[in-house]
Amino acid sequence: MASRLLLARRALRPARLPAWLILLTYVVLTLICGIVLPRVEQQYFAGFSHEASASAALAVLSTIASGMMALAGVVFALGFVVVQFSAAAYSPRLIAAVRREVQLVHGLGLIVATFGYAIATMAWTDRGGSGRVPLLSLLVVIVLLGLSLLAFSRVVLRLEALQVGNVLRFIGHQGREVIDALFPPLDPQAATAPGGFAAALDQARQRPVLQELHHGGEPVSVTGFDKARLVELAESVDAVIAMECAVGDTLVENTVILRVHGGRRRLSESLLLETVGLAAQRTFDQDPKYALRLLVDVAIKALSPAINDPTTAVQAIDQIEDLLRRLGRRTLDAGLASDRHGVLRLVFPTPSWADYLTLAFDEIRQYGSGSLQVMRRLRSALLDLADSVIGADRQETVRRYLHHLDLAVEQSHFDAEDQAMALQGDRQGLGLSRGRG
Repeated sequence: MASRLLLARRALRPARLPAWLILLTYVVLTLICGIVLPRVEQQYFAGFSHEASASAALAVLSTIASGMMALAGVVFALGFVVVQFSAAAYSPRLIAAVRREVQLVHGLGLIVATFGYAIATMAWTDRGGSGRVPLLSLLVVIVLLGLSLLAFSRVVLRLEALQVGNVLRFIGHQGREVIDALFPPLDPQAATAPGGFAAALDQARQRPVLQELHHGGEPVSVTGFDKARLVELAESVDAVIAMECAVGDTLVENTVILRVHGGRRRLSESLLLETVGLAAQRTFDQDPKYALRLLVDVAIKALSPAINDPTTAVQAIDQIEDLLRRLGRRTLDAGLASDRHGVLRLVFPTPSWADYLTLAFDEIRQYGSGSLQVMRRLRSALLDLADSVIGADRQETVRRYLHHLDLAVEQSHFDAEDQAMALQGDRQGLGLSRGRG
């Protein structure tokens, strides 16, 4: 059995640079260039000068500098609108994805750089009453101005991403990337092979607990595991590591992260901590459930009485069905990992196919029970999933859920005619039933 266990060798994704550090880099580089480059130009390119008068050059530079400050305010306002609208219209958890949008940060950095270097060029224009206009520095300012305007136009175009279709496609794309990276295609012949997670966990727990790793500090979310490194550490001391938390869990004070069963000696806690990715909130890394969670958030918010937009919920189901189709044809991680000799070294909790199905549809089914459009789209998605997933057990899980959906329709406030309509599958929600029921 151990030879068939899947070892996902996916390292934790390196942390991205924070926005403040990117902006600080632009400021520091602008200060260095503003101090060094004009002096180099004065020393080695003093013969190059623009024909414009010093007063005209100063007026142009002053206009550029003041304009950049106004433009920076506009970019700040656009950033605020993007964050506020995403949180209010879709989901507060989308703010994290918006904050990772580097175009906004780099656009602001270029504006700051243009402002700073324009000020430095003004200081060297007509220096000492010479009437000289430094040509190279003026050209640098003009180039920075062009780049700033280009960056600003791209930031404005990014507002198009706030359209609901683009937001849903973005979330779906993130989920598809994670699924493609984590889960290999499922072998149909092995689709009905029984899982050994429970037996392996019992086997690991039969060995004495040599070590426990606890979380200390403020609540954080688990963003991923370095499974390959955990297996190496367990193999080095002949132990089995049982992860007590799953990707997406929130750790609070004194939560058990993992237990080391057996082994010749204790492992370094710092090395163990390095294998667990932690962040202030959940991310898409190693967590296809998070993409589903966001899509469901958008759908149920659209179904709230204050918004009452079932068409948006149907669009969210389009993306959800696509993710479930991919998951249904993949080898979902069994929660086990072995070393190169086939010896079990790591046990970690992972969601089952039923868990994914419940996460994807339960809340939409509950909040959308009064919408014919949503019920018909859900039924269509489940009918198509039953035909597309691999494995009799997964197909049976979908059929049981379809029966659950039928019961919800029968117990709803719909009259007989509406119930008959709700029991027809329609990929458009309302528009084309295709004769499926």
